[in-house]
Order: sequence, then C-alpha cells, then structure tokens
Amino acid sequence: QVQLVESGGGLVQPGGSLRLSCAASGRIAGINAMGWYRQGPGKERELVAGIFSGGRTNYADSVKGRFTISRDSAKKTAFLQMNSLKPEDTAVYYCNANIVTSWGALGDYWGQGTQVTVSS
Repeated sequence: QVQLVESGGGLVQPGGSLRLSCAASGRIAGINAMGWYRQGPGKERELVAGIFSGGRTNYADSVKGRFTISRDSAKKTAFLQMNSLKPEDTAVYYCNANIVTSWGALGDYWGQGTQVTVSS
C-alpha cells in the first residue's frame, strides 16, 4: 500500500509563516511529481504548487513569491514553505503524489489534509 501523511498545519496570524510536510511511504518504486492543493470554505479544491521529478515547479498565481515547494527525493518527502500568509490562504491543504508502485501501477495518491487557518 501507499500512504501520504501531511503535517505542519495550524493557526497563524496574517503575515506569518508555516511549513507543511508530506511524507510518502509504502511500496513505492518512484515518484513522478508531488504537489499541494487546498480547499477553502465553500470553494473548490485548487492546485497551490507542484514539483516534478526534474525539479521543475509551478505555482498558482495567488501564491507566487510567497510560497515555495521543495522535495527531498531520498526521503520521499515534499515541503511547502508558506510566508506572508493572508486570511484568504485559510484552507485544508492536501498533498498529492503521482506514484509508481513496486508492482508497476501508476496512480495519484492523496493525503488526509491538514488545516491552515490565518487569522488575528
């Protein structure tokens, strides 16, 4: 089986910072890409940032210059450094990974989500 576990969410004041982590575990042969999505109250889930096996990254326009995605391939872990947080960043943040399993299957996997609340 494959599992993604997120950590690092919480309550922070506007202008503050948080760092999210996503650790993949299980029968994994390789990870093609990892990303972070979020779903705010009453909103649809949206892509926040993605990082690909060659190191290329992409970001939603709303977080460019404030958020940074990175990856430790050896540890099968992705990170999202979030700076200059705004109330509109409040959401449940989900980790996603495109994974090749040890039995050769390719699929998208999701974490359980971690709450980020930006409020004074």
